[in-house]
Amino acid sequence: QVQLVESGGGLVQPGESLKLSCAASGSIFSSNVMGWYRQAPGKERELVVDITSGGRTNYARSVKGRFTISRDNAKNTVYLQMNSLKPEDTAVYYCKLTFGFKVYWGQGTQVTVSS
Repeated sequence: QVQLVESGGGLVQPGESLKLSCAASGSIFSSNVMGWYRQAPGKERELVVDITSGGRTNYARSVKGRFTISRDNAKNTVYLQMNSLKPEDTAVYYCKLTFGFKVYWGQGTQVTVSS
């Protein structure tokens, strides 16, 4: 059974930074895609960024230049460094793991950007 555990959310002021982590455990195929999605109140869940096991990334336009995704394949862990945070970045952030036809989600971590 695959599990994803996220950490690192919190409350910050506009312009500050946060770093999220997502650790995957269980039987995971080495070729996979890990990523971060977010869902704000009243809105649909949207892609923030994802990264393949080979390191190819795909960023949402709204976060490009401010957020950076990275991963440690040996630890099956993905990170999201979020800089220059804005109030509109406020959402629950979810980690996603995909390999083959299987999709797994983390439980979500709240990020709130407010003065």
